[in-house]
Amino acid sequence: MDRKKIIIAILACIALWFVFEFNHLLTLENAKIYQAQLNGYINDNFLLASVLYFILYTVSTALSVPGAIIFTLLGAALFGFWWSLLFVSFASSIGATLAFLFSRYMLQDWVQRRFGGKLKAINRGIEKDGSLYLLTLRLIPIFPFFMINLLMGLTTLSAKKYYLFSQLGMLPATAVFLNAGTQLADINSLAGLLSPSVLLSLAALGLMPLISKFIINSIKQNKVYRGWQKPKSFDQNMVVIGAGSGGLVTAYIAAAVKAKVTLIEKHKMGGDCLNTGCVPSKALIRTAHNIKEILNAQQFGVDAQINSIDFKKVMTRVQNVIKKIEPHDSSERYSDLGVTCLQGEAKIISPWQVELNGNVITTQNIVIATGAKPFIPPIPGLDKVSYVTSDTIWSLPELPKKLLVLGGGPIGCELAQCFNLLGSEVTIVERLPQLLIREDQDAADLVSKQLMKEGVEILVNHNVTGFSRDENTQSVALEFQQQTVLKEFDVVLVAIGRKANVGGFGLEELGIELTETKTIAVNDYLQTKYANIYAVGDVAGPFQLTHAAAHQAWYAAVNGLFGRFKKFKTDYSVMPAAVYTYPEVARVGLNEKEAKQADINYEITQYELNDLDRAITDDHDQGFVKVLTATGSDKILGATIVGSHAGDLLTEFTLAMRYKLGLNKILGTIHPYPTMSEANKATAGMWKKDHAPQTLLLWVEKYFNWTRKKDLS
Repeated sequence: MDRKKIIIAILACIALWFVFEFNHLLTLENAKIYQAQLNGYINDNFLLASVLYFILYTVSTALSVPGAIIFTLLGAALFGFWWSLLFVSFASSIGATLAFLFSRYMLQDWVQRRFGGKLKAINRGIEKDGSLYLLTLRLIPIFPFFMINLLMGLTTLSAKKYYLFSQLGMLPATAVFLNAGTQLADINSLAGLLSPSVLLSLAALGLMPLISKFIINSIKQNKVYRGWQKPKSFDQNMVVIGAGSGGLVTAYIAAAVKAKVTLIEKHKMGGDCLNTGCVPSKALIRTAHNIKEILNAQQFGVDAQINSIDFKKVMTRVQNVIKKIEPHDSSERYSDLGVTCLQGEAKIISPWQVELNGNVITTQNIVIATGAKPFIPPIPGLDKVSYVTSDTIWSLPELPKKLLVLGGGPIGCELAQCFNLLGSEVTIVERLPQLLIREDQDAADLVSKQLMKEGVEILVNHNVTGFSRDENTQSVALEFQQQTVLKEFDVVLVAIGRKANVGGFGLEELGIELTETKTIAVNDYLQTKYANIYAVGDVAGPFQLTHAAAHQAWYAAVNGLFGRFKKFKTDYSVMPAAVYTYPEVARVGLNEKEAKQADINYEITQYELNDLDRAITDDHDQGFVKVLTATGSDKILGATIVGSHAGDLLTEFTLAMRYKLGLNKILGTIHPYPTMSEANKATAGMWKKDHAPQTLLLWVEKYFNWTRKKDLS
């Protein structure tokens, strides 16, 4: 018999079960009747009755037949606690294993399609903890047992191990239910399970997942920490490695609650954001905006022109901005807050020890906040040409005449626009079909059109195959539609991503795992393999955003210092982000791309900024506000804003989503006139208009028509 015929036969049996309403037989009332009728038969035919019960229970478990609890209670009433424990524990495990094998060999495609998302989580658990993960699922039922049977069948776990750990994992809950079943004769309803004689058993059942979780976590942690000697006392409550956004906020919070905390930085306080990222790039963007305003001054009736741009002065101002902000992130400030700030290269030598400059610091918790650095791809010839990254571009001695930008992401687009306005001939090369690939096409298109209008050359769907250099020129070879295109340049900016800093400070020696994207693997609480070692920011992912690192820092600090009482899962549900090109692109929650990929039903409300009074007066009327809402509801699923000050405008939607406020609340909020923020209210107004109660309005119209004919005054 082939696979299809077996599946059809089993489905037919299940259908017959429901067609003939056999499931109605598995009720408490019928169980009590069966008990009275069967007791005599079982006394006379104990062995045969036991075999029949065992077979029926095995089959019902294998087919996930409803009413298993009643079947279990009845077994205890008929055979007594110890015999029923023997029957049910083995029958349930054998049935679960049969369902496991059926899934593995018969239902693979269907289970993958129906439960594929959950299967990924289970596969990760199996890969990480093996059979212990299955035991955890049995003791702490995150998923229904029938689902575990189906999903586990598609993993690499052997049937032998599956049976063994199912037997062990289901035994405690089975014993509790069977103990309740011994009282079946005295139970007249399911509420009767709460009688004093059964109450302790049910309380144990409720506490069992918590107790099991504690025991399993203890087993896991003992396994992880085996071979390490824990100090009897500690110098610090927390040591933070890395003084970027994540590290600074972690140390700040720890000091604020009077914990003893040490912050270690090997280079400059403030990390990438202050020294090579957010601060210098936004300072340069401000200069670019000035240039743009002057170039557009004629249309405002102002006779202005740019005679020259002093690139060295531009870069000097960028450095001055950094110096002005430096005190906010300085060792002096954090020392005043109570943080011990140290300079040097830290190395984690045990789960509780950090070595720095030959000294060893003992600590209860360690937070890794080592950030990331630009990724340099292994492209032939790249090391032979003049290239910079977002870290090193700030030390350019002069403005490059021709700048080639590899990568059309946020960093590439922002710096390309700036250097173009400063006077460089800029070309962006992107191997994907659009710039800002994570954003919706309409948002990315507006940015692309503006860049091209300003003179930036954009080459999408172009792959870089190599670089070359001779005495006079540097060039890149690009592959486009099976043809080779050569482009000359003076400097190439490599902006195709960032790579987490995970090497050189002890992760390898401690065996701390990395993810597929080479970030530190952390759980929902930001813990690594070791429960007292946390990771935040770029080094942990999943975001490479300054404010995401600061957000994670709160969880790492609180979980590390107070986790023995209460731990908090990191909440990424409302994470805003912005690209600071002109026009800006800002987003929170889902965009259309993500909603479609997740198969989420949504509605779109889009308001064009060329209708907004303030945008028109400021000549910033290109762009839109686009909001995704749940179908038939004002619940905000996500918002994308393209336009001037989009990042600032996004905050209202971020707040609304964070506190579950819908578009009706935004519509009911007074916005000052004339401001760009009115765009948010106008978007909410459009949604309201589209969802107006048309039937009610029709009756209201009839009412007003009637009042005009009848003088009701």
